[in-house]
Amino acid sequence: MIGRTCARDRLVPELVDAMLALMQRHFAGVSRERFEADLADKDQVVLVTDQHDRLVGFSSFSLQQVRLGGRELDVVYSGDTIMDPAAWRTPVLAATWIGAVLAEHRRRCTGRLYWLLLVSGFRTYRFLPVFWRELWPCYRQPTPPEMQRLMHHLARVRYGDAYDAASGVVRFAEPQCLAPHLAGIPQGRLADPHVAHFVRLNPGHAAGDELVCLTEITDENLTRAGRRMVRRSGAYQVEDRTIGDGR
Repeated sequence: MIGRTCARDRLVPELVDAMLALMQRHFAGVSRERFEADLADKDQVVLVTDQHDRLVGFSSFSLQQVRLGGRELDVVYSGDTIMDPAAWRTPVLAATWIGAVLAEHRRRCTGRLYWLLLVSGFRTYRFLPVFWRELWPCYRQPTPPEMQRLMHHLARVRYGDAYDAASGVVRFAEPQCLAPHLAGIPQGRLADPHVAHFVRLNPGHAAGDELVCLTEITDENLTRAGRRMVRRSGAYQVEDRTIGDGR
């Protein structure tokens, strides 16, 4: 697998079409209008292709400076993200994503770096503690009040009335739901306390409800697997040219 990153405005239309098609194979309710609006709101795109140069995964993000309580914070907002199940075992998407985020942060930001993301699937939520020591919300400990305030502030500003502060969930008017072949929780997975906690907090996940999650991106907050991911991130490409062949 090959991971690469490019500026969102350098994607050619054929590649945008391929990204949309990949989303629509694995999510229901994905309209072109919603997909393109989410993409237009992001600055960078992470792409993963296989040995035949076929697109098998992607993500996107924007990095913004936020002032809260007299402090300047840098916040990463994730966009639509999907990896074809046939490529789930590769670390390329995660490693390329973190490498791109850290490079962008070093280039133009100076504050502490936080990642705000919406999670509608248990696999994505379970992925987080593999790489991050502390994330919120988490079954291991209550969310610290300072982090809860930050999550509420960022989610209210970002998602407006779609955000329900009481539950910590975003409900879009036109939700994107995982396709049936991905939506169910396999037998036995609820024995995992992370998965069980996600289901308790986001019981409407199958209908497309999105749980607001937050973690701080620091060396100290990386698990051992997270440190390996960061080391791998240097192996992947950052592209400055227009890319995409639509395959």
